Amino acid sequence: MNLTEYKDVYVFAEQRDGKLQNVALELLGKARELADANQEKVVAMLLGKDVKPLAQTLIEHGADRVLVVDHDLLKDYMTEPYTEAITAITTEFKPSIMLIGATTIGRDLGPRVSARNRTGLTADATKLEISDDEAHEFRMTRPAFGGNLMATILCKNHRPQMSTVRPGVMQKMAADASRKGEVVDYKVDFDVKKISRVKLVKTVKEEKTVADISEAKILVSGGRGVGTKDGFAKLEALAKELGGEVSSSRAMVDAGVMDQSRQVGQTGKTVRPNLYLACGISGAIQHLAGMEESELIVAINKDKFAPIFSVADLGIVGDLHKIVPMLTERLRTMQR
Repeated sequence: MNLTEYKDVYVFAEQRDGKLQNVALELLGKARELADANQEKVVAMLLGKDVKPLAQTLIEHGADRVLVVDHDLLKDYMTEPYTEAITAITTEFKPSIMLIGATTIGRDLGPRVSARNRTGLTADATKLEISDDEAHEFRMTRPAFGGNLMATILCKNHRPQMSTVRPGVMQKMAADASRKGEVVDYKVDFDVKKISRVKLVKTVKEEKTVADISEAKILVSGGRGVGTKDGFAKLEALAKELGGEVSSSRAMVDAGVMDQSRQVGQTGKTVRPNLYLACGISGAIQHLAGMEESELIVAINKDKFAPIFSVADLGIVGDLHKIVPMLTERLRTMQR
């Protein structure tokens, strides 16, 4: 493999029902940073049916070029046709780096594409960077050994260098309507016989009954120190006054106190709210991996040596069961 033939940063621009997913725009922001470091271009791969109008949004958020694969077989996500399309692109254009969102679709697509290209895949990366030395290596960092340490992974001998990234980990660029880019209609010769082995019989969409914590601007999060549903009721009252949502650490999910959809951390969701209020959370590395990029972190914990204070912008040492109701009441008084 002649590595000098491979260049540019490619991003799988995931869309569902004709709507771009936030993770696609977040990855474009990081791709722009990586490409600029190597003086390369950012290429978005947009697959689907009648999705070409979305290309301009991708350009506004950092793409220099958008490869549009428009086909009836791509109307709904199916592993084989999507894998064939991405593999055709990588075979012809030889990308150096490829980023895919670690969504339910991305977690299925990424390994298939990496296997077809006989290259590696770093899953759930939390940090992506180009080294400052002459080698300009692409470094992918992710939690390892149950989140007890962070591993930096390199893919020196194979291309593309692939990584999946969870929604909320990277920051998207502000849209720039003045950006110009190239939109290319890319045709793929699909192997219909292979694709026809699997058929989509029915799509069942689950009605969203609770807010997505990864999109919340304010989160009041509870850990083992909150203890019970009664304890979380206090957090819910505070969150209501702040106009935010309640989330939790894995300990409370495992205990059956909170739903898994509310879990923040390595095995939960990655969040980046404007305010993250950590109540009774010790701050294990697994939890920090999911919230340390929050704009403002306020921690409340009885243990002044709790690791959460190492990342907090403001720390309060004390009993959350006394402090949280006091904060709630003060907010109510201020709003009267």
